[in-house]
Amino acid sequence: MKRQHIALLVIASASILVVGITLAAQDRYTLKSPSGISFSEFKGYEAGQAISVSQPDDASGCGSSPAPGCIKMIVGNPAMINASKNGIPANGKSVPDGAAFAKIEWQKGREGAAYGVTVPGTYAEVAFMLKDSKRFPKTNGWGYATFKYDALSDKFKVFGDGPEFVNTCHGCHTLVKARDFVFTNYAKR
Repeated sequence: MKRQHIALLVIASASILVVGITLAAQDRYTLKSPSGISFSEFKGYEAGQAISVSQPDDASGCGSSPAPGCIKMIVGNPAMINASKNGIPANGKSVPDGAAFAKIEWQKGREGAAYGVTVPGTYAEVAFMLKDSKRFPKTNGWGYATFKYDALSDKFKVFGDGPEFVNTCHGCHTLVKARDFVFTNYAKR
């Protein structure tokens, strides 16, 4: 009889633990940026096809970390990949509505290797760009959203304190207006 009580106690404790962990876990897909872009609009971005990678030259922080340097991987949805393969925007044509990017950022890391190599370290943030001319007419058809990741809490936080924050993003992208506001080139492979 004691074994049954112990077994029930173990099962009940495990159930409470699972429920507690489930309640504490963040559902990032419920987050929405001030621009109106929801994290859920980019569900599956982690498996997106790579367009390119980048590593900024400056010593600025990466994502929510003040640590210098980061590594970025830019992935696209099928519409963006097809446009990129057809030379858009480098050929001067506009990116089609529905095309989307995700820029995934990590702090620079180091791995044990036979040679010096910089690899992705702590996850820092993910930023999204979505082309929708009707939805984002004030920013030349582009919507922007950034979600900063906090490794200590294992949660994302929306970046930006109001809808106007997109002007900060778009302000930089006006440097490449001739390329339909897209910095990234599809890397030859």
